[in-house]
Amino acid sequence: MTKIDNILSYLDELFPKAECALNFNNAYELLVAVILSAQCTDKRVNSVTKELFSIANTPESMLALGQDKLKKIIYPCGFYNSKSKAIIETSKDLIERYNSVVPSSLDELTTLKGVGRKTANVVIANAYGGQTIAVDTHVHRVSKRLGLTDENSTPLKCELDLLKIVPENKRSKFHHQMILFGRTKCKAIKPRCEDCKLRNICKFYNNTNINNKNSKNINKNYRKEEKK
Repeated sequence: MTKIDNILSYLDELFPKAECALNFNNAYELLVAVILSAQCTDKRVNSVTKELFSIANTPESMLALGQDKLKKIIYPCGFYNSKSKAIIETSKDLIERYNSVVPSSLDELTTLKGVGRKTANVVIANAYGGQTIAVDTHVHRVSKRLGLTDENSTPLKCELDLLKIVPENKRSKFHHQMILFGRTKCKAIKPRCEDCKLRNICKFYNNTNINNKNSKNINKNYRKEEKK
């Protein structure tokens, strides 16, 4: 088995039914939820959007709600000023340029105000069934540790590197699995390497000599890695 085959097999073992954790009923709701999810837990976003989408779940109803009322509702998600601005501006874009329909292509989605490549890929994969890989902080960190992309790679380079090696029909599921893996096992601080079946092929594990319990060197590398 190749390295990526081993990784995919282990991720399937750990998270056989990995899927999007955000609640949504249409592409617009998902787009809004992803904007709100920046530096916020999916659980909190779902709690907020339950109220928000009951009164505004289309671009028109979101504009009718207005930014001031929107800020109050999304306050628990943090960064409510910038997030509310992005949601309002994106809603205007959708109405004026796309007849209120969320586009399904990366090029079109990334022209919307407040929508970056990661957000666009999440929408493509989960609202439209596309096979792509959205690179968030967990996917980027784990990919660097496993040596699937180089240590100094950007999220874009990481995405392109992963697209080369992950089979097309497994890309979207891989994205969700990597997020769960990064949250539960390959954590930013104190990853659970001792019970991870990938440690023998993990670049970071071997470079930091965890098996020799060199804790001073390990912690130094953790801090160095998280600053990148």
